[in-house]
Amino acid sequence: MAERLLPTPSHTIGPFYGHALPFPDGDRIAPPGHPDAIGLHGYVYDGAGAPVPDALLDFWQAAPDGSLGGAPGSMRRDPSTGGFLGRNGVDFTGYGRVPTDADGHYALHTLPPGNPGLPYIGVCVFARGLTHHLFTRAYLADGADPLLDSLPPERRATLIAAGGGAGGATGGADRTYRFDIRLQGEGETVFLEFR
Repeated sequence: MAERLLPTPSHTIGPFYGHALPFPDGDRIAPPGHPDAIGLHGYVYDGAGAPVPDALLDFWQAAPDGSLGGAPGSMRRDPSTGGFLGRNGVDFTGYGRVPTDADGHYALHTLPPGNPGLPYIGVCVFARGLTHHLFTRAYLADGADPLLDSLPPERRATLIAAGGGAGGATGGADRTYRFDIRLQGEGETVFLEFR
């Protein structure tokens, strides 16, 4: 008789990301009140164009000086339970985790990334119906970049965050970027495969 194997999280179709993975202030990579703060916000859409209300997005980026070290130890823990209390509010970590709301919207408060060449923020998408997470990039400017140069214009456009506009994460139109993620279908976001 064959042994019955239990499904692992990657075999299970969610949603289950919102129960234990988000942490307080996961959307605040930049320290509160930082004068150079920017906002990145947008919506996650499924293949039919409907918003995904239970996605979870991880963000990674370089610090404004281009460093990638982050700030180890900047997450405070509750000494009684060991759970996360949130960020210490001072250090720039380069990492954020944001769930989408009931309308499929997310908002991130961060600092401009100092990537050599073009500024971009790495994004990892977890959502119902995905057996494996997806990777993409939100470029805050268009220009010469090996990844962007390899794409036709209509696909390239799915990686460029639109600057300005109301309803952003920081309230300043000139410091806010909108980056929508389409999981499939028309206008599908370019996703990256790492080997």
